[in-house]
Amino acid sequence: MNNILIITLIGLGAGVIGTGSGAFIALFVKKPSKSLLGFILGFAGGIMLAIVLIDLLPESMEAGSLFTAFLGLLVGALFILFLDLKMPHFHFFETTEELARFIRTGTVLGLGIAMHNLPEGIAIGASYAASSTLGFTLALTIALHNIPEGIAMACPLCAGGMRLRWILLYTAMAGLPMGLGTFMGASLGSISPVVLSLSLGFAGGAMLYIIFGELIPGAQNSGSGYAGTFGAVFGTIAGILLLSVI
Repeated sequence: MNNILIITLIGLGAGVIGTGSGAFIALFVKKPSKSLLGFILGFAGGIMLAIVLIDLLPESMEAGSLFTAFLGLLVGALFILFLDLKMPHFHFFETTEELARFIRTGTVLGLGIAMHNLPEGIAIGASYAASSTLGFTLALTIALHNIPEGIAMACPLCAGGMRLRWILLYTAMAGLPMGLGTFMGASLGSISPVVLSLSLGFAGGAMLYIIFGELIPGAQNSGSGYAGTFGAVFGTIAGILLLSVI
């Protein structure tokens, strides 16, 4: 139980500190360069893609079978699809003249980030159940990936005139579900090899959907020129190198 508590705190920290750091950066940058944001989003997506394909899914198949890994992957992707269909989706830096619209955009975007942080937390918890090295690497990567999400949430709130302390609080709160997800992933992943395989597959499918449904399109839409593309390429290479060294 103590081990699961520590893992849960690590996942909670990855969510809260990641999105909170993004908000802190946004308070100084106000509106970061679209090229820079596009590169960061692409880079985070590339690293996550390398982790899913090189570590997460192979670990899932090793713990169970190709069938359980594929089943978990399919359910994970369908789960995020369900969230996307049921919730309004706002792209990064969608602007309007009305201040209230900025606040609403930032709030709904934050809700979407919070909902997506739940399966990412499951990914961290399930990965820790398989390997502490894999779990820590994934937690660090997701924390980095949450920084541009925090920036994206905080910028509309800044533009809407919200007080700075409330922006920091609300953006950090968007990372709270990651702690719950980490607890779920660590608890379920330690029950049996089959459950571990399904959990890792679910996490991989959810992350693949987020990578190709949000991060990569967000990198292309937020960036200018080839910033998002190069970010994704360099991120994938960095992820492969990181996993090879660890």
